Amino acid sequence: MKPLMMLMAFLMVISLIFLIWGTVMHAQVNVLEDRFHSAQSKYFTISKSERDAAQTGSSLNQQLVEIKNTPSKLLRLKLVGVGRILTGIYFLLFGILIALIVMPMRLGKMIKGKN
Repeated sequence: MKPLMMLMAFLMVISLIFLIWGTVMHAQVNVLEDRFHSAQSKYFTISKSERDAAQTGSSLNQQLVEIKNTPSKLLRLKLVGVGRILTGIYFLLFGILIALIVMPMRLGKMIKGKN
């Protein structure tokens, strides 16, 4: 039974790691969204003619590229974060399933030992 208990402890640790990892990713979403909205407001307060006249590789064009790339970063953080949280929950439920399977077997051994 010792290896089985070690397996269950390992599954619990893995599930906690995935849960924490996913939660940290979701915390990053809030910070990135704030930066995204402030970058958008700074960029779009500049006149359209000035934005259109910006040269290739200028800081204004780099800001636009960052604004266009940020939604995909946010989507990745959200979806992968949810995936990691769900993976953690899966490992946790798998550990509970193992415990539920092992309990009757251990109880049967204990009852047989008393008779």
